[in-house]
Amino acid sequence: MQNKGLIRLFALLFGLVSIYQLSYTFITNKVEKDAEVFAQSRVSESEENYISKLEELKTRYLDSIGDDAILGYTSYDEAKKKELNKGLDLKGGINVTLQISVKDILRGLANNTKNPVFNKALADADAASKNSDETYLELFFDAFDAIKGETKLASPEIFANKGLSDVINFQMSDSEVKPIIRQKIDESVVSAFEVLRERIDGFGVTQPNIQREGNSGRILVELPGARDIARAQSLLSSTAQLEFWETYKQSNPSFSTFIIQANEKLKEIVDVDVPDPVKPETELDSLLSDVAQDSLDMASQVNPLFDLLMPADPNSNAMFRAAIRDTATIGAYLRMPEIRRLLPADIQFTKFVWERPSTEDVEIIDLYALKSNRDGVPRISGDVVSDARSEFDQFGKPAVSMTMNTKGAKEWEELTGDAYNNQTGIAIVLDNKVYTAPGVSTGPISGGRSEITGNFTVNETKDISNVLRAGKLPASAEIIQSEIVGPSLGQEAIDSGFTSFLIAMAIVLVWMVFYYGKAGAFADVALLLNILLIFGVLTSLNAVLTLPGIAGIVLTIGMSVDANVLIFERIKEELDKGKGKALAVADGFNNALSSILDANITTGLTAIILFVFGSGPIKGFATTLLIGIVTSLFTAIFITRLLVDWYIAGRGRKLDFSTALTKNLFKGLHIDFLVKRKIAYVISGILLAIGIFSLFFGPGLQQGVDFVGGRSYTVRFEKTVSASEIASELNDVFGSGTNVKTFGDANQIKITTPYKVDVEGIEVDEEIQDKLFTALQKYLPDGTTKEQFTVGNDTKAIGIMQSIKVGPTIADDIKNNAFLAILGSLAVVFLYILLRFRRWQFSLGAVAAVFHDVLIVLGVFSILGKIMPFNMEVDQAFIAAILTVIGYSLNDTVVVFDRIREIIGEKGWKGGDNINLAVNSTLGRTLNTSLTTLVVLLAIFIFGGESLRGFMFAMIVGVIIGTYSSVFIATPIMFDASSKKLTEGTTKKA
Repeated sequence: MQNKGLIRLFALLFGLVSIYQLSYTFITNKVEKDAEVFAQSRVSESEENYISKLEELKTRYLDSIGDDAILGYTSYDEAKKKELNKGLDLKGGINVTLQISVKDILRGLANNTKNPVFNKALADADAASKNSDETYLELFFDAFDAIKGETKLASPEIFANKGLSDVINFQMSDSEVKPIIRQKIDESVVSAFEVLRERIDGFGVTQPNIQREGNSGRILVELPGARDIARAQSLLSSTAQLEFWETYKQSNPSFSTFIIQANEKLKEIVDVDVPDPVKPETELDSLLSDVAQDSLDMASQVNPLFDLLMPADPNSNAMFRAAIRDTATIGAYLRMPEIRRLLPADIQFTKFVWERPSTEDVEIIDLYALKSNRDGVPRISGDVVSDARSEFDQFGKPAVSMTMNTKGAKEWEELTGDAYNNQTGIAIVLDNKVYTAPGVSTGPISGGRSEITGNFTVNETKDISNVLRAGKLPASAEIIQSEIVGPSLGQEAIDSGFTSFLIAMAIVLVWMVFYYGKAGAFADVALLLNILLIFGVLTSLNAVLTLPGIAGIVLTIGMSVDANVLIFERIKEELDKGKGKALAVADGFNNALSSILDANITTGLTAIILFVFGSGPIKGFATTLLIGIVTSLFTAIFITRLLVDWYIAGRGRKLDFSTALTKNLFKGLHIDFLVKRKIAYVISGILLAIGIFSLFFGPGLQQGVDFVGGRSYTVRFEKTVSASEIASELNDVFGSGTNVKTFGDANQIKITTPYKVDVEGIEVDEEIQDKLFTALQKYLPDGTTKEQFTVGNDTKAIGIMQSIKVGPTIADDIKNNAFLAILGSLAVVFLYILLRFRRWQFSLGAVAAVFHDVLIVLGVFSILGKIMPFNMEVDQAFIAAILTVIGYSLNDTVVVFDRIREIIGEKGWKGGDNINLAVNSTLGRTLNTSLTTLVVLLAIFIFGGESLRGFMFAMIVGVIIGTYSSVFIATPIMFDASSKKLTEGTTKKA
């Protein structure tokens, strides 16, 4: 081997750099553990908002020591930027896909036109989007073209308006307008992307990830380590629509007239049941009971509004008060066209807005009446805010200070002047919630400075100022897919993944020494260096380590062993030919190189496809697999060679590449595989028939929420629970489509429900979690609060450990991408083998074997899906397993084909004799590698945690079937498809 000195130097430098890169991870882990201990010593779990307080204390601690020198070459802040990124499943946190509303953007570009054709096209696009993969914009264009008649996109009342006058005029055709609108939509999505990036940068989570997904208007956001989930969701989905309105006075007689008339009208059009008398239990119940009694005294029947509304504090600028639980009902009443028509002329454009609850335990909030106009436009909007800061008010409470630009300062002076003259208040509204509504007692306020006050925490004022500085989103952003993992589950994943990793590695290290003796020890050194390099490269590339990523690393152990097994088996063959040690080693490495490269390239191709079509943890799996392929090749080909050459160069050193127990294993085999091919065809045919029958006429595959949409919750209890009993109760709450099953230990269940899956909004997520908490409360320890039950707040590892939401549209996309990934991998590999072996028969045999393997794995999951005591749902992880099976099967097949090509190139076909010779010569390698890989996969299956069991089971079945098919399916089909002239001379028949 040439340039040994250069390779030694490169290996040494590569290893040192990897250790250096990983040192930052050890430093940050140590500092963060200290911060956790510090925070826990100063806050009790029984305190209200425990998680928020804990995170705030940790943040303060880390901020205070962030710049302090550590070990003389770094600090915590610097190390945090360079540590190994841990994914959501290892660190906990939130992963969401946001859909920017293209519909909202179109409406804004058209100045909220009332044009019937435009609005009908939007409605048609809404309907079509539920069953189409096209973008919303293209669906809108198709819908508009279908109904437009004489109407043009460049009509003055659509896009040829004042706002777009610089790029669109009414003389343009639709084909000229469409690319302009596409560009404007893209600019708006880019704007939303930048706004979200700025918000996330100010959120305080290290190593966030945000990226656009093509031109679909979707934005992927990952916040590993985020524990205050409600805060993160609010930050991501709020549009930050800041508005300033003048309020009406409580004493305005028009409102008294309106409420009386509205109440009478509602008696006619709304059915209201008379409530049974309830004994007051809380202050709220007592107050509402008094109000209800007063209203009943005034009228002989229930009053829809009087029973729900209460007088506001006379010292506030609010109009009424109500219980939070009644706000939705009151809002629906006040939005009814029949009720709006009752508003007197002087207040006919009134906008009713509720205040933002100051804390979670608030039960009653104020309703404000805001002065509006025909267009519903506020006096001042948030785009005039030039800066916003989190500060403290004159009473030392957290507040938000705002500075306006010149235009805003002038408008602010006019607004405060009007409020002063009218003795009214100014409501500061953010995302349709009144945050504060102070009066103006000193006359017009100049300078453009204002302040938002209220009962805020420091984190809340930070978030508000953050979103105001970043600006508002150009359209609403709905969470169409989300995954939330609690920190306890993340830590358990780390522990189980690390355990499986150590066990698998220990077994492989011992096996290599047992089978190959001292040569196996050299392979072990190369393997350990390989693991170090993988982690070093992951850190250097700022890649993310996920639980499937750990599985990918463990699988890489098997691949690294595979390369060494190929090399050692070829060296043993050269030694059997009587060659000297040095020549046998050189020829063994050279002869194995072709098989090693072919096997790793085919696996690498499937990993690339997995990376392109996968998302989240699946990308992590593909990333570590790709890195592992490169590092495995380097360590197996160069490092093992260096060690072997160094050892045999010493005088009197003996290296046999085997032990006394394994020296003669697989020698002298003369199995006639081709004679047995018809038996194999029959066996495979029966297995395929059973599997296909089960897929189409039997139980079929259990599709996960990734493919059908819905919400999934992993809930843990203190004691064993009955899944069937809970299922019965939840079916009453969420409907018959709800599925509950034990997930792992008997005290943990997985709940899947399609309930309101097509309804977007954080409110729906909160509603479902409320229903879950209410239904499951009796199974929880006494005193468990909703905060402790909610995902992300699992301080006692009780409650929701993980939640996943997938909207129906994105579920269809995931399913389509999975289908394309499998077809794409088969097509790419077919072409590669065709180019590499120059015969289509080899490609046919390989692809047929892969189809065979995939169908059998699918059949096994269909037959055993409801029998096995672990999750066997078909989801993205399952597709990753299928693609890995494809790669592994091809790996095996390519090694066999490579030997067949080599032998028939030297000796010719001789019927099928030389094919049998080639298969027999690779049998030792095939079985050795397969058994090693199976042991590795079994270690992950047993010790790697519940979430990986279905994934690993698919791969275990795939490895077994893949090993069988490379010998009994791929090779025979290649042989049968070859020309009779080439294969004639076979003396034996099946």
